[in-house]
Amino acid sequence: MAAAEGIVACAAGHSLSSGSADSLKNASESPSEDNPDLRSVLVTSILNLEKLDTDLHRGTHHWVPRSQRLFGGQIVGQALVAAAKSVSDDVFAHSLHCYFVRAGDPKVPVLYQVDRTRDGKSFSVRSVKAIQHGQPILTCQASFHTQQPSPLQHQFTMPNVPPPEELLTFEELIHRYLSNPDLAENAKLGLNKILADEVPIEIKPVNPPDFYKRVAMEPKKLFWVRAKGYIGEGSMKLHCCVAAYVSDYAFLGTALLPYPDYRVQFLASLDHAMWFHNTFRADHWMLYECESPWAGGSRGFVHGRLWRRDGVLAASCTQEGVLRVRAVAQSNL
Repeated sequence: MAAAEGIVACAAGHSLSSGSADSLKNASESPSEDNPDLRSVLVTSILNLEKLDTDLHRGTHHWVPRSQRLFGGQIVGQALVAAAKSVSDDVFAHSLHCYFVRAGDPKVPVLYQVDRTRDGKSFSVRSVKAIQHGQPILTCQASFHTQQPSPLQHQFTMPNVPPPEELLTFEELIHRYLSNPDLAENAKLGLNKILADEVPIEIKPVNPPDFYKRVAMEPKKLFWVRAKGYIGEGSMKLHCCVAAYVSDYAFLGTALLPYPDYRVQFLASLDHAMWFHNTFRADHWMLYECESPWAGGSRGFVHGRLWRRDGVLAASCTQEGVLRVRAVAQSNL
């Protein structure tokens, strides 16, 4: 299952399906104070599943990477949507644990089969299989709970970084790269292909790598991220599903930052886990802090933290993936 690295894109597609649960739909129906007619495509299409039967849903694809394997974040987000449709409105997602077991086929939809593993007084657990051609491509355990007060509260401190208003988007950075008259034609072609894509999220890197020079960097990455379009207050379950989708963008590539003289031959997510700590808006800027404490054996391990602008820790993520590389001798310029 491919993870998206660098700048990734999804094409906007279908309209709202009639099978959507109200609790995962209503958040897209309130007008934005800035863009009254703009709705996030992540809500109206990408994470909007068609209900086929009780606990059985179908999802379609809105972006296929060049590897011709489905984007892992889409499958994780859709699996959490399917699980969320099977629980009551008074519980909230607090964690998910996924394994990617087969490459996804971009030519056919994905079926999501939900098993209602347990409903307790405080916690509800759901098991989800994402199925293509009669075989699972992803297995997911999602847990939901009733919010409870507690005197035990602590968190790390959010990194001190420039606000998103002072930073360039990925698209603006690409235009800056393209303005270099010495840029090689193959590099121009690749960058223009990225610009032609429609990306459902906005990203503003805090510490972007130097495109012109191969400089080894610490395996840490910081960028502001938010869903494009309006989602609104709505259901916290919906914002968790959007955050699960967003969390796979450029995540595993953090492990590659110390190795500028190597190019990826094969990259794929093996598993993905996420914990939701506090309420947040996925259509508001959040700081994604990513770091890779280990790489070896053709695998890389990364973990990340999603921070609200007010310094509250919203969610934490971990992922391991396959990283097969080859040495690069020539320059991009």
